[in-house]
Amino acid sequence: MKRKRTFHVNSGAEIALEYVFVLIGSAIIALAFNVFLLPNKIASGGVSGISTILHSTLGWEPAYVQWAFNIPLFIAGVIFLGKQFGVKTLVGTIFLPAVVFLTNGVEPWTHNSLLAALFGGIGVGLGLGIVFRGRASTGGTDLAAQIINKYTGFTLGTCVVLIDGLIVLTAAMVFDIERGLYALIALYVTSKTIDLVQVGFGRSKMAMIITNKQEEVREGILNKIDRGVTKLSAYGGFTDHERPVLMCVVDQTEFTKLKQLVKTLDPSAFVVVMDAAEVLGEGFKRA
Repeated sequence: MKRKRTFHVNSGAEIALEYVFVLIGSAIIALAFNVFLLPNKIASGGVSGISTILHSTLGWEPAYVQWAFNIPLFIAGVIFLGKQFGVKTLVGTIFLPAVVFLTNGVEPWTHNSLLAALFGGIGVGLGLGIVFRGRASTGGTDLAAQIINKYTGFTLGTCVVLIDGLIVLTAAMVFDIERGLYALIALYVTSKTIDLVQVGFGRSKMAMIITNKQEEVREGILNKIDRGVTKLSAYGGFTDHERPVLMCVVDQTEFTKLKQLVKTLDPSAFVVVMDAAEVLGEGFKRA
């Protein structure tokens, strides 16, 4: 008897919320571009960086430049990569330059290049993170990177770095080295802000515990810290004897309690601790 497959279908409210994310995120990116990056000539990669260079050198309207690059790149993405981007990405591709055009009269919020790089990077990263939460993108050079990745041996990360690096290098030659360095700062801050929006501020700790008192430690974690624990099958590399590893994930505030518990029960225990950027499930954030 065949097992019936079940599929999760997004409700109308979920789809509408994703479109709201795309619109809000695109608007934040556009505003950060106009009040921080463009007036300070900070071309931190992407189509927005290209439009900054062309605006400063040739006087071309940034919104027109972004449309001129984004729309053909979206079409090329559909042709070479398939119809995987969807309407939401097309909405972001068109809406972002539209907001850039509508807000081009807003006065710059700072003329300090360092502040512009930092807060411009935060604004762009915040906007992109929100757009990604809407399961879309704003197109641009990300699509170019995916096309290059498909037809060359370069990884996607390498393609993104090469394209953005070329834009930043061009900005450094057109303006000056200092502007290029500010662009790198903005690019770095953008990537970190995207990560922060995606995984949130919360940080948990994952502990891998190797102990001769497995039952005592397991009981202590379950009853005194009230956290789950998983026993992993493992073998000692020197003895080749079975030596299970206890894995436990706790909130950052509970980590000191866990460490003290293990130390009390087995002072000779071997403990490896790692950061867990995002934890979904019972006792933690729901998916």
